[in-house]
Amino acid sequence: MSENPASPETTAPDAAATGADAVVPAAARPLGATAASAAVPRRGAPMFPDGTGPAADPAGSHHERRIRSFQPRRSRVTASQAGALRRLWPTWGVDVDGLSRLDLDAFFGGLPVVLEIGFGMGEATAQMAAADPGTGILGCDVHTPGQGNLLGLAERNGLSNIRVANGDAIILLREMLAPGSLAGLRVYFPDPWPKKRHHKRRLIQPEFVALAATRLAPGALVHCATDWEPYAEQMLEVLSAEPTLENVHSGYAPRPDFRPLTKFEGQGLDKGHVVHDLLFRRRG
Repeated sequence: MSENPASPETTAPDAAATGADAVVPAAARPLGATAASAAVPRRGAPMFPDGTGPAADPAGSHHERRIRSFQPRRSRVTASQAGALRRLWPTWGVDVDGLSRLDLDAFFGGLPVVLEIGFGMGEATAQMAAADPGTGILGCDVHTPGQGNLLGLAERNGLSNIRVANGDAIILLREMLAPGSLAGLRVYFPDPWPKKRHHKRRLIQPEFVALAATRLAPGALVHCATDWEPYAEQMLEVLSAEPTLENVHSGYAPRPDFRPLTKFEGQGLDKGHVVHDLLFRRRG
C-alpha cells in the first residue's frame, strides 16, 4: 500500500448525486448529520472547481520538481466521498501549498498532534482516532477517494480529532509545520518500490528522517510498519542512524495495540508476508 497511492486530480463518476450544494461547516451542525453532494461534474472536469475540496496540485510550481515517493494513480470518487469532502473540507481539510505555516493548535483545538503519512482509505486512522480522542491525527495523502472516505468516517463516528492534508508530505513537513510541533509520526505500509532502480523513491531515506525529526517534540514516537522485508531492513538502518532518535526496542518491535490490523495487512499475512513494526523515540 502506497503512502500516497493516487493523484488528487481524480476522475469524477459519471452518475450525478442529488441534493443541496451548500457547504455546511462541521461546527454548525452535529457530527453524524448527512448531506447529499452536489451534482458531480462530467468525466475529466475538476472535482472541486469552487475550492470547496482538495486541490488537484496544491503546491503547483512553488516548489522544486523532484523524485516523488508516491505513484500517482487515477481512481474514481464516489458520490458519498465527494459529498463528505464538500461538507467537511472547508473545516477539516488543508491543501499542502507550502505557502504558510499551519497552526496546529488552532487546527486541532490544542490537542497534541500525530502526523500519519499515507492513510489509504482511512479505516485504521479512524479506529486509532476513536481509541485516542485526546490526540489529534493529521493524515496526509493525495488519494482523493481515501480523503473523502476518512472524512466521512470521522463524521459518522463523531470523531472531531481528525484532519486531512492534501499533498506532498515533504512540503508539509519542510514548509508548513513548525519545529518540535508534532507528538508523533506514523508511516504504515508505504510503497516499497521493490525494484532496485526505484529504491531512491522510497520515503524512508536519511534526508526525510532528518527533516521529520526536526518537527518532532522531545519524546515523540516514530512508528513505521512494512511487510516488505528489504524495506524493513532499510528502515531499521536509516532510523538507527539518525542521532536524534533512539530505538524503543532492540531491533524490530512487536505490533503495538494501538495500530489496528488492516485489511491490507491481513491479506499480506494470508500470503505469508512478515510484518515488521519499528518504534523510535525523539531524544530529549
